Amino acid sequence: SVAGIENLPCELQRNFQLMRELDQRTEDKKAEIDSLAAEYIESVKNMLPEERVEHLKKIHSAYSKCKEYSDDKVQLAMQTYEMVDKHIRRLDADLARFEADLKDKLEGSDFENPGSRSLKKGRSQKDKRGSRGRGRRTSEEDTPKKKKLKGGSEFADTILSVHPSDVLDMPVDPNEPTYCLCHQVSYGEMIGCDNPDCPIEWFHFACVDLTTKPKGKWFCPRCVQERKKKK
Repeated sequence: SVAGIENLPCELQRNFQLMRELDQRTEDKKAEIDSLAAEYIESVKNMLPEERVEHLKKIHSAYSKCKEYSDDKVQLAMQTYEMVDKHIRRLDADLARFEADLKDKLEGSDFENPGSRSLKKGRSQKDKRGSRGRGRRTSEEDTPKKKKLKGGSEFADTILSVHPSDVLDMPVDPNEPTYCLCHQVSYGEMIGCDNPDCPIEWFHFACVDLTTKPKGKWFCPRCVQERKKKK
């Protein structure tokens, strides 16, 4: 767990660096699109039909590449979020286990100390028969220890009342958006539907039977059915 946290800053730095590179690639493509568009507008009157089609294909290809970079950036951002969330949950679980162990130790000390107190009480009674003054002092010395133990027990009951399973079964943040056909939050690898009107937009790879990102446009099962109905 500690080793994983130590590596987290490096992993985050690497992901953020990749996101910056994707941003730069997107900006470069946008500049290329602007240049191609300006060239097309300036020369369209003198172009043959085939040249116009070829030039428009270049612009369309640049737009597709720009969208691909943006999709990769979104995917990387979701993976980064999932990675941080996983470490947070693991830390919460470790903290809960530590607190539960500490509570068990404090409760164990409560069980041991009554016997030692009764032993001291027996000794003080013997001393009391021999010397009343000494018996009083022993009794007075026992009192703070009893208060200390009582305070420790209250601390264990109030502060250390968290169990590891409570953290491992933590409910998902109700404010976190859900996606996919399964209506769950984002996790792992996800793919976006290329239908701009898709009501869901993002899907987990496993839920749509994918292991790698397919080439070209991809439509979710629901949008595929809708497209078939329109045809």
